[in-house]
Amino acid sequence: MPAHSASYIAPFESIGLADLESVGGKNASLGEMISHLSAAGVDVPGGFAITARAYRDFLAGELGARIHASLDALDVEDLGALARAGHEIRGWIADTPLSPGLAARIETAYSELGAGGSAPGDVSVAVRSSATAEDLPEASFAGQQDTLLNVRGVEAVLAAVHEVYGSLFTDRAIAYRVHHGFAHRDVALSVGVQRMVRADKGSSGVMFTLDTESGFRDVVFITSAYGLGETVVQGGVNPDEFYVYKPALRAGRHAILRRNLGGKAIKLVYADSDSAAASVRTVDVPAEERLRFSLTDDEVHELARQALLIEDHYGRPMDIEWARDGIDGALRILQARPETVQSRAGGVISRFTLKERGRVLAEGRSIGGRIGGGPARVIESASEIARFRRGDVLVTDMTDPDWEPMMKQSAAIVTNRGGRTCHAAIIARELGIPAVVGCGDATTELADADEVTVSCAEGDAGYVYEGLLDFEEGEIRLGAMPEIPLKVMLNVGNPDRAFDFASIPNSGVGLARLEFIINRMIGVHPQALLDFESLPDELQREIRFQHAGYADPVEFYVEKLTEGIATIAAAFAPEPVIVRLSDFKSNEYADLIGGRRYEPHEENPMLGFRGASRYVSESFRPAFELECRALRRVRGRIGLDNVWVMVPFVRTVAEARAVVDLLAENGLARGKDGLRLIMMCELPSNALLADEFLEHFDGMSIGSNDMTQLTLGLDRDSGLIADIFDERDAAVKATLSMAIRACATAGKYIGICGQGPSDHPDLARWLVEEGIESMSLNPDTAVETWMFLAGEEV
Repeated sequence: MPAHSASYIAPFESIGLADLESVGGKNASLGEMISHLSAAGVDVPGGFAITARAYRDFLAGELGARIHASLDALDVEDLGALARAGHEIRGWIADTPLSPGLAARIETAYSELGAGGSAPGDVSVAVRSSATAEDLPEASFAGQQDTLLNVRGVEAVLAAVHEVYGSLFTDRAIAYRVHHGFAHRDVALSVGVQRMVRADKGSSGVMFTLDTESGFRDVVFITSAYGLGETVVQGGVNPDEFYVYKPALRAGRHAILRRNLGGKAIKLVYADSDSAAASVRTVDVPAEERLRFSLTDDEVHELARQALLIEDHYGRPMDIEWARDGIDGALRILQARPETVQSRAGGVISRFTLKERGRVLAEGRSIGGRIGGGPARVIESASEIARFRRGDVLVTDMTDPDWEPMMKQSAAIVTNRGGRTCHAAIIARELGIPAVVGCGDATTELADADEVTVSCAEGDAGYVYEGLLDFEEGEIRLGAMPEIPLKVMLNVGNPDRAFDFASIPNSGVGLARLEFIINRMIGVHPQALLDFESLPDELQREIRFQHAGYADPVEFYVEKLTEGIATIAAAFAPEPVIVRLSDFKSNEYADLIGGRRYEPHEENPMLGFRGASRYVSESFRPAFELECRALRRVRGRIGLDNVWVMVPFVRTVAEARAVVDLLAENGLARGKDGLRLIMMCELPSNALLADEFLEHFDGMSIGSNDMTQLTLGLDRDSGLIADIFDERDAAVKATLSMAIRACATAGKYIGICGQGPSDHPDLARWLVEEGIESMSLNPDTAVETWMFLAGEEV
């Protein structure tokens, strides 16, 4: 029998996981960390648990009998009956006082919290539920019962305990237990009373020891906003986000892969009151603070370090709440529970693809990687549950646990506020439905009853489209893949999808494009960032908004490139990731902010100022050197030396020599620290003089799109001659064969990263017969092509 099963009060330092039945998952975990991880640097505020024995004694007799009789007769699918039953039970609990013995023990334990310096009746505490079936690996009860913050004075603490007891019988808590197979009689409630951290003057948030969308295990994902953490947990703000790479962190390196600046429009702070029952209030965050990250890099690393200690101790992915004290700067852990969605994922990947597009009505953060649709139901309050029908798309400002009966019947969820770790996001993942959170204006842009499609299958951004759009759902079954005589690699341009794509069988990335990073994550011409101080005021304002959160415009460009490249490289490490240097044409660079000030007008940009010619030119060289700086950071600072560098559109051998020398001048010398330089083989000249080009490179990657159009002398974008474009043409295959033979003779890498093998399985088979070493495919065709080459069906 657990040591505290017969007691009403248990100090955190006296309990651990063995006391789960008496103090619940949350309190047991707090005690476990205090006992076993404090010495390693995991900082958990102290407090005490009011045990499940106290709760059971409170419900003993006539009160418990009435409650269970009501629940036994309840059909939780009848939402009206559910609401009436929950309201009635909570009323019975409110009318039943705590016993004098329990109240006295709580008062003594609370007074002892003041022994460290605070006046006995003035200690600010958080009062939280800790259900005995809560925070178990098999189910997430997160948020099912109430949390009360900044509770001061014994009378306020006693009232808060009473309120938490009642929260075990909210509509959502009753329905959740039924849907997850927990008998009401088997679930008891312990209450945790924990010293508050002054995050109202600092920041707080949630972190997971995996990527919440893909289940990728090698990152710690941290969300952060100013003030107390309920705004992040409940989705009241769009928080900052940070991804920390575990292998780099363990090696003592800089480990931040990516940062996303959140809006952080409001924060939760202590209320201005002299009352002992002072609670919290919401205030606006000043505009200048919103444009700064709420954590420093050092703080991000320290939080991630504590997260790793917790994960290592528990031996499983964890969901952790944290807070930074704004007075002493300490980073403290408030809760830690097993992650319960991605860690249960099986060996099947679901793939959703839109087959058409419509007008975008709203955009936010995508949750769940799925697509759903139905009538939009714009709901202001959970009390409007009678308006909601199964299959509706729930559209609201934000959700909390009171909304869960509606969420369980939704085809999709759309919110104005919230980030990837908010309540709506967590529940959507658990239910397996798409959610777009943090849209800002969804409740005004979407009309009630209009049909919409919610797409979370396009990367980090989620979209709400007008109308019901056609989409398809497929499955990739993960398992042992058959042997084939080449390596299958992937083409990846969007870092948002990298962790997801890494779960597809692969031998690395044969083409990592920088264009998506520059266009979507940066959006500004690099030369405009270099010339920032001399730009017109209006253009400066536009750029200043883009680089918010970063030290200066140039650092923004370099760091965003670093983040994008590092995210892809980390997702696929230790397999090689071949990063192609930027290959925008002049018209594409001109479309970036400030771009028209620097780019020439060309009649045929496809054959103009691009690739190696651009890098070595005096006009673009300073901008190219920023790319080099980013690549050095990825390989040197983070330690991702699986990154290879690939140079596109190298017209002549002299140009090859010049660009390789320029890379060396910028710290990217071929062979240094194992760096391999690859060139795109996409011009007939590359195949004709392959032996000479290979004197300067470690191999070639065939770009079949450009090779086809330049060999056949056609414009691949012209609809008039589109029927002639075919990578399987004899002339095209002759150039490919020349390149493959030259690389084989020289003992150097030869792969292909063009569209051809993805579109034409027979071309893929011919390339294998020719001796191609690797084939880089679009992720949606990789498994299918692999199985085709193995002579098997998918």
